Amino acid sequence: MTDVRVVVGAAVLDGGRLLAARRSAPAALAGRWELPGGKVEPGETPEEALTRELREELGIEAEPVERIPGEWALRPGLVLWVWTARLVSGEPRPLQDHDALCWLAPEQEHEVDWLDQDRPAVAEAMRRLSGNAYAAGG
Repeated sequence: MTDVRVVVGAAVLDGGRLLAARRSAPAALAGRWELPGGKVEPGETPEEALTRELREELGIEAEPVERIPGEWALRPGLVLWVWTARLVSGEPRPLQDHDALCWLAPEQEHEVDWLDQDRPAVAEAMRRLSGNAYAAGG
């Protein structure tokens, strides 16, 4: 049995918008946009990892809401799972691994160059925003 490690990604939704983060490293990914997140550490649930990563990378407190169905291979042994998340407190700042952030409304989804593996989850998050489930925001 192969050991697959989970990387969590957060579709942070607030006020009818989705948070996008531009990678600053590694060089192969620099300049492309992604959903913020990171690897689940041993002894952590994916939801705990998501909360920790958002605190470390963006300086925010966010609450995982629900997992977006599917998983996407990042490289051998690594898969991406994505949750929608609600911004609880703080103003997102690019503290680690990113050099820029932006909020995108559903009609702006294609204005940034998303990492390929994030595109299906971004599309689903934007569909949910368009359906107004999260448009009220917090």
